Amino acid sequence: MSENRNSKNHISLPLVLCLGLAAGIFVGTSFSTKKSSGEVGDDVQKLREVLTQINEEYVDTINTSNLVDDAIQQMLHKLDPHSSYIPAKDRIAANEDLRGNFDGIGVEFNIFRDTIVVVSPLSGGPSEALGIQSGDKIIRVDNKNLAGVGVTSADVMKALKGPRGTEVVVTILRRDKEIDYKIIRDKIPQYSVDVSYMVDHEIGYIKVNRFAATTYEEFHTAMAKLREKGMKKLVLDLQGNPGGYMNIAIDMADDFLSSGKKIVFTKGKDKKNNSEALSTARGDFESGDLIVLVNEGSASASEILSGALQDNDRALIVGRRSFGKGLVQSPYDLSDGSELRLTVSRYYTPSGRSIQKPYQDEDEYALDIVSRYNHGEFFHADSIKFNDSLKYVTQNGRTVYGGGGIMPDYFVPLDTSLNSHYLNELYTSTSIQEYTFGYAEDHRAALEKKGFESFLKNFIVTDAMINQLVKVGERNKVKPDHKELRTKKKLFQVHIKSQIARKLWGNDGFYPVFNETNEIFLQSIKLFDHIPELNRSKM
Repeated sequence: MSENRNSKNHISLPLVLCLGLAAGIFVGTSFSTKKSSGEVGDDVQKLREVLTQINEEYVDTINTSNLVDDAIQQMLHKLDPHSSYIPAKDRIAANEDLRGNFDGIGVEFNIFRDTIVVVSPLSGGPSEALGIQSGDKIIRVDNKNLAGVGVTSADVMKALKGPRGTEVVVTILRRDKEIDYKIIRDKIPQYSVDVSYMVDHEIGYIKVNRFAATTYEEFHTAMAKLREKGMKKLVLDLQGNPGGYMNIAIDMADDFLSSGKKIVFTKGKDKKNNSEALSTARGDFESGDLIVLVNEGSASASEILSGALQDNDRALIVGRRSFGKGLVQSPYDLSDGSELRLTVSRYYTPSGRSIQKPYQDEDEYALDIVSRYNHGEFFHADSIKFNDSLKYVTQNGRTVYGGGGIMPDYFVPLDTSLNSHYLNELYTSTSIQEYTFGYAEDHRAALEKKGFESFLKNFIVTDAMINQLVKVGERNKVKPDHKELRTKKKLFQVHIKSQIARKLWGNDGFYPVFNETNEIFLQSIKLFDHIPELNRSKM
């Protein structure tokens, strides 16, 4: 894992979905101070009186600032699921994912048996410049022991991250030698385009994990690279993408649409929050075949992009129904450095659909994904019932529905054979990370010499390798499940191979292997022949 977020090399579980949806969508509204109406003024005065009485008369000493923070959180909780309040102390961390960079020393790490191990120094970061290497063990930070003390990822990130320009002393154990590094923290880029590669001689693939400040630039670079390699068709993977900046989704949609097409519009109580976005003439992939992958973890800006392409009959949407977040938040700076993210409008796809699912019952909203799974929606498209009053038509007359997420043009059921409780335990105990890291280090020279293409085509995970993984798991107190190893052997082989590839070639190595278990991706490759059907009727 890197200093700012967990490693993504885990298994996607139907009932454990870490969606990160609080980030939401943002439009550029600055904070303005308006004179309160009499009604609001009376309410503020009432709150002031209560806080004063608590501060002066309550039997115990109370931190009124904490009370105010809690009251604001509860107040927003009554509005909708996505309005939120971020205390000043949490604001920097809350914005890092969308900002596109963070301050730190620039290492990707993992914790094996209570030991922090550097997976790799991040390219262009201060650790790489100083010569910190893959396999180095971080044992102390500023003379504080971090080895063998039950250290967590949060502990490591707290120790290593800090403002740009500040110094931290990191003690490394390299084989049997301790080395002290004085590291000056710097800006470390975060990438929202996980990978781009050619699936075959004409199909390109791009995986986007969120819509951050740097996403469009990354996406544009990836597109240019694929076009140079002869890309004529594109698979854009938005599975599990929780959203981010709305303007980035608009810019990406513009690349695929000819001039004058509606992309999205918003409506709010105040007219200043009403807007409409149209495509321009600058798009550089307006005619190539396009398939967009979505699932129940695709939300917000992901739904803006996929909804715009679906309503304009520009792309085939493949996968499962998206999350259903159609509320737009604006950030407001508060006087103490905290931030209010307030829902100011709803967004609508070009055909007029609101994608926001109902949220009047907060418990139902929180458990919606679980309910979909239990109801069978992940397995059967006909289990989804749409209200005819929410029927809309695309530019070419195909029927689409509002009221809760983007329903794909082609439904792909969840493949339960790709889930394994034993494999999950090997991940959560970091056993599979530990084993594959060690294997990659021991065989790095030979595997890198042959190159990734040879590895992809010819490398086979043997029974002996699986047995070695089992032993690492046992050492980490994971009980073997030999039945799952027999019945789901190929699944274990793909995960072991993809993790080894990641250690050696990063995401460029990981995804081409791991996508062998991505049922939505595998199905999409077969569907390019169906693209002309967009001009006739919905599949």
